[in-house]
Amino acid sequence: MSIYKELISKNKIISVTGLGYVGLPLALEFAKYFKVIGLDINAHRIELMKQNIDPSNELESTAFDGCDIEFTSDPMDLERAHFHIIGVPTDIDVQRVPNLNPLLGASTNIGRILKKGDFAVFESTVYPGCTEEDCVPIMEQESGLVMGEDFKVGYSPERIVPGDKVRTFIKIIKIVSGCDEESLEEIDKVYNHVLENGTYRASSIKVAEAAKVIENTQ
Repeated sequence: MSIYKELISKNKIISVTGLGYVGLPLALEFAKYFKVIGLDINAHRIELMKQNIDPSNELESTAFDGCDIEFTSDPMDLERAHFHIIGVPTDIDVQRVPNLNPLLGASTNIGRILKKGDFAVFESTVYPGCTEEDCVPIMEQESGLVMGEDFKVGYSPERIVPGDKVRTFIKIIKIVSGCDEESLEEIDKVYNHVLENGTYRASSIKVAEAAKVIENTQ
């Protein structure tokens, strides 16, 4: 059975790492249709979310209604999930060099709980090549698995604008990509299940990463 069918039947679980102004709305929308585990390393933020409070003050408490979601600050809880979405922040340091520490840390955490057949989709803003050249090797080292053979990877850049109540997560056209045709097909199905305006399939992960950089520049 495909990962999409397993997820929609709730035999398998989606995890979302990073529950900021991007990750929390995404996690809640997925949790309307799928079973979700949301991870944030900030335990105080997690306690607020358990009370249906958005720490970023972007969402009303009603946004949590009817959502099949579990909040945690323990990365090991993600071991029960099979489709991992990573949306941690990637800012720059004083030298204007990308700070990849949160992203690489998340890759380490996912790698430690990765299983054969799992999917990992990155949403963080990165330069072309980062997913496959920086994140994937960490996951392979931590898990002892091989991308493409044992697990699949994709990239779908976040496009949420803070404060925009009109073009919310479900109303934007989402760019999706995968490490091969199978991963692209499954990732596309999962995202399309919650989106109103569908997706755009990029030809490769690097193309999807480049699209995000160009969009941010504009």
